[in-house]
This record gives sequence, structure tokens and C-alpha cells, in this order.
Amino acid sequence: MSLPDPVKSEAARLRGRLAVCGMVGALALVSACTVRPLYSNQPLTPGSTVSASAELASISIKPVSTRYAQQVRNNLIFGFGQGSGEPASPVYSLDLGVTELVESAAIVQVQTDEDEPTAGTVTLTANYTLRDAATGTVIATGKRSIPSSFDKPRQEFAAYRAQIDAENRAARELADLLRLAVAQDLIKHGKKV
Repeated sequence: MSLPDPVKSEAARLRGRLAVCGMVGALALVSACTVRPLYSNQPLTPGSTVSASAELASISIKPVSTRYAQQVRNNLIFGFGQGSGEPASPVYSLDLGVTELVESAAIVQVQTDEDEPTAGTVTLTANYTLRDAATGTVIATGKRSIPSSFDKPRQEFAAYRAQIDAENRAARELADLLRLAVAQDLIKHGKKV
């Protein structure tokens, strides 16, 4: 039998202390998380009695003027109301402005002297302003953008149709981004109240 080695026991105690400190630090980080599911029955804002889906369904979206903006608006209405349409008595109002940028993404040399684009990118950018419907006060503003690529065949109608399909894809994805951004804005607004 031998006596305990003071160097080894001191190192073991130090490792134990570091492990405890690491666990306490990890628990502190995890407790600071405020992640909550968007589809839960919990309210977005503290003190609210309305669920997250009901609060998002109470947003009306003002009319827009272009085809691609209408696609974004339609997808947002569907996403906010989960298929039920626009609210009869909205709590919030959303001003939506959508712009489009179409670029040639790839150019391939063909048999002639001209270069011909064979791929393109449609980028939809949305600027939004969320307002309280009763008072008109601005709750949040934001900007989101999404690109969508497409092939450009030589046939004119096929190239046009490919661009329209890319716009529709970008509109769906942009509406999803906007829905999440507006939900985050409502959470931030609720914390200030």
C-alpha cells in the first residue's frame, strides 16, 4: 500500500473543478436560448392569449401591382392563414413591395459569332412594413431577397416559361422567408411592450 500522490490528486481535483465549471457554463448557455416552434400553440408575444398561428393569421396584406409580387402575396396569405385566406378583422397590416432582377448567368459560344445566354437567374427582393391596423404605427420593417436559377433554351416561349417558373419558385421561397421574418418581428415587438 502506498500513500496518495499529492501531484496526481491535485490534478484530478483541478480536472473535476474544470468539468463542473464547464457544465455550469453549458447550462447557462442553454438556459439563455429562446427558441420556440412556430407551429406551437404558445403565443408569440408574452402576455398574449393568442397562439402563434392565430397571431400570424391576423395579418392582412395590401394589394400589389405585378405578377411576381402577386405570387409572393398569395403565398404569404396562404402561409399566414394556413390556407384559410385573409382575416375578416385584421390586427396587423403588411405593406409589401417586390422587385425583380433577371440576369444571364452563363454564356456559351455557339456556331455563330454571337454569344448566347444559356442560363439565367431571377432575384426577387421584398421590402415590407408591418403596421398595427388600429393605430397605423410601424411595428417593423425589413428586406428579404431570394435568387432562383433557370435554363434558357433557344426557343423563345420555352425561355419565357422557364423564367416564369423561376419567378414562381422564388416567390414561394421568398414568402416563406417573409413569414419567418414577420414572426420574429412580432416576437421582438412583444418584448418591447
